[in-house]
Amino acid sequence: MRLARQILIWVALLTAIAIPVGLAAMSPQLAWRNPIYIASGFAGIIAMALMILQPLLAAGYLPGLPALRGRRIHRMIGGILVAAVVAHVLGLWITSPPDVVDALLFVSPTPFSAWGVIAMWAIFLTAFLAAFRRRLRLRWRTWRLGHSVLALVIVLGTVVHALLIEGTMEAISKVTICMLLIAITLKVLADLRVWAKRATLR
Repeated sequence: MRLARQILIWVALLTAIAIPVGLAAMSPQLAWRNPIYIASGFAGIIAMALMILQPLLAAGYLPGLPALRGRRIHRMIGGILVAAVVAHVLGLWITSPPDVVDALLFVSPTPFSAWGVIAMWAIFLTAFLAAFRRRLRLRWRTWRLGHSVLALVIVLGTVVHALLIEGTMEAISKVTICMLLIAITLKVLADLRVWAKRATLR
């Protein structure tokens, strides 16, 4: 019974991740896109899909994964997210440098660009702090709170960025994965009580 429940949880989670990506891959808009632009777009889509795993791994909520192993995978996926964001921006730069410059300078006429840039810098800052936490001598609670705030910025920025774009992602599945990402993130932050003065390790 317990094994069946674990399998069901994993199937549901992987399905929630795979459906938006699969539907985007079948979008008729792909016929008119440059291959580099398509690869760039899917780097962004896959990055958002992988974000669903991050809070679950950090909290040790995924069945069959002990908390320590889950956090190791969390760090690995964090690296993949950074690489995906770089690929996303690099592809857009190759296909349209002026649009990327406008986005980075927050002067783009498209509102979704600013939210994407905010999420991007939050991801880079998170990766930097994770890599140099010991050298910066950050206390555990300070690091944990900062990491959680940045995670919330990343999630909200990514969700708004995705929802404002009318691109290859199918509308209903896009809204569903965005709401799921927000719900999971808020649930984990509430459970871990990262703001508490005496937050305990889990």
